[in-house]
Amino acid sequence: MNTLSKAETLTQMAIESAADENLQSIRRDLEKVSGTDLSLANNSLSTALIRGSDVTTIAKKAGPSIVGIRMTVAGSRRNIYGISNTSVGEGSGIIISKDGYVMTNYHVVSYADPRSGQSRNTVLEVFLPDGREAEAEFVGGDSDTDLAVIRISLANLPVAELGNSAELEVGELAVAIGNPLGMEFAGSVTAGVISALNRTVNMGDKTMNLIQTDAAINEGNSGGALLNSRGQVIGINSAKIAASGVEGLGFAIPIDDAQPIINQLISHGYVKGRAFIGISGMEITSAYSFLYDLPQGIYVTNVVSGSGAEKAGIRRGDVLISLDGKTLETLADMEAIKKAHKPGDTVKAVINRSGTKLTLDMTFSEEK
Repeated sequence: MNTLSKAETLTQMAIESAADENLQSIRRDLEKVSGTDLSLANNSLSTALIRGSDVTTIAKKAGPSIVGIRMTVAGSRRNIYGISNTSVGEGSGIIISKDGYVMTNYHVVSYADPRSGQSRNTVLEVFLPDGREAEAEFVGGDSDTDLAVIRISLANLPVAELGNSAELEVGELAVAIGNPLGMEFAGSVTAGVISALNRTVNMGDKTMNLIQTDAAINEGNSGGALLNSRGQVIGINSAKIAASGVEGLGFAIPIDDAQPIINQLISHGYVKGRAFIGISGMEITSAYSFLYDLPQGIYVTNVVSGSGAEKAGIRRGDVLISLDGKTLETLADMEAIKKAHKPGDTVKAVINRSGTKLTLDMTFSEEK
């Protein structure tokens, strides 16, 4: 009796081992198709099959409307061989209308913005999945939200369907389409889930509320689409936290936040009603303050012609110490004060000019 029981046990173990090998083989095949590590998902095989099918359907629906963008900036300096230096940046974009409007991240096309001072030397090219190419014109951009619109002149354009990010739930399927690392990997599709909503992320001198996803987002994916299970755009891929030991931390601008900005960029070329100071600058840290005998604040590197800063008398080389009664230590401090005001508001600006402290009245202009 005991011998028979052992034999039955061994037979059952052999059957289970063979079944497990078959399951692993099927799982590996699915991973090749979907690009998803199914061993990390606590799903049954039937759920994995459905998910793979969903991703394929989503990619077929939305993929044709996700384009590659190349920004080429010709340098003003020439090397020893007489050849001017050029820099090339690549990203992604989403076709949102039949008449050629494409939305993307501002940082993908920023040098094409006339306000950058580099637009005359900048060429934008758009590459469609169907093989067509076209030069694009810059329509409008907003650095605060990292959003921009460009336009191409081509017929029969595939248009992405926009969804509703307010309906998203943590844990639901998320698919990212874009061009990681440039055109060499154009049209790459990755799948994951919505990891979190309304994540507050510091992006340089600004703070943004973003969708977090573990769908792979890499350099070059910026401006591409984050899609829901219906193949609708629910976010614009914007950033990834890249650090040793960090994986699966990608972020996208919610489409509900992006749409009003995009509409204004198409209508006006800028976001109306935004206060504008009109300076570029760098932070004077305690170390810089000690080394160069300067007060802490914002060192003014450029003043925009016609801006409130210029009209107030602020010059290049000044150190902006405080604004509206608030001490400035970082560019984020200045950004926060700007956001608290509207065009036409007047505040006190305290500057240091060659060792002399001056107090100026500055009126915010409108950012255009």
